[in-house]
Amino acid sequence: MMRVLLPRTLDEALEMKAASPDAVPIAGGTDVMFLLNFDRFRPPALIDVSRLPELRATRYEGDRFFLGAGVTYARIVRELTAFAPLVQASRSVGSPQIRNRGTVGGNLGTASPAGDALPVLAVYDADVVLGRAGGHTRTLPWAEFLTGPKRTALAPDELILGAWWRPLRGPGSFSKIGTRNAMVIAIASLCLVLDEEHRRAQVALGSVGPTIIRAGEAESFVAAAMTSAGAWDDRRVSLPPGVVAEFAERVAAAARPIDDVRGTAVYRRHGCRILARRSLSWALEDRRLAA
Repeated sequence: MMRVLLPRTLDEALEMKAASPDAVPIAGGTDVMFLLNFDRFRPPALIDVSRLPELRATRYEGDRFFLGAGVTYARIVRELTAFAPLVQASRSVGSPQIRNRGTVGGNLGTASPAGDALPVLAVYDADVVLGRAGGHTRTLPWAEFLTGPKRTALAPDELILGAWWRPLRGPGSFSKIGTRNAMVIAIASLCLVLDEEHRRAQVALGSVGPTIIRAGEAESFVAAAMTSAGAWDDRRVSLPPGVVAEFAERVAAAARPIDDVRGTAVYRRHGCRILARRSLSWALEDRRLAA
């Protein structure tokens, strides 16, 4: 028989996790309940963290923003409009019912390369905040937290508390490719932000590698092209012909896709190329309109 633990506070939840490291936290349950219903997973206990106010918090502290692990995608769409790529990713998650239950903490805990929020956190260079009993916390950069497909650096006695990042100033977007318009599991996804303050491009890919991939060469290329053209200083300046296409090729080259039931490696790489071209074009157009 599986136990269900019902903590009333975060401290109580962390104590339960310390006492029962094999207990699995559950909030929205959109991933965990699927596995349970199909008898693919049977932990000795569940810890219901959905009622903990500490995990539903959002706040600014200095120049950083904190998103609690229990914040639902529906709330992000309603309340966090300052983070357009995160809102776009959240809006693309499942059905309205799933968005009302699913959380970014669940995406982090599942660590699927297809998790829609994860490329956005990668572009934001987010740190994942982890907690354990006794008030101990630690933070890990997203790339250190996500160690492989459905694997993380989370210790058995820790819970995911949320993520920190420094907001970026500049246009950006999230987009993905799937086999249908509703409730799409990404075949390929991409998040891009043009960081005006630091004059750099941030690009991350999902569902085309064992974990989320930052397209470093493509980022450097487009940032240098914008510097050379004077586009950082004047938003009305157009980039030289071929820059967007070359950027898209470099993004596609960064992907490490495989063939699976949802798509071939060739199709995924092609999808990255299309998403990259569209995303950069959208961002440049947004800059021109804001000039």
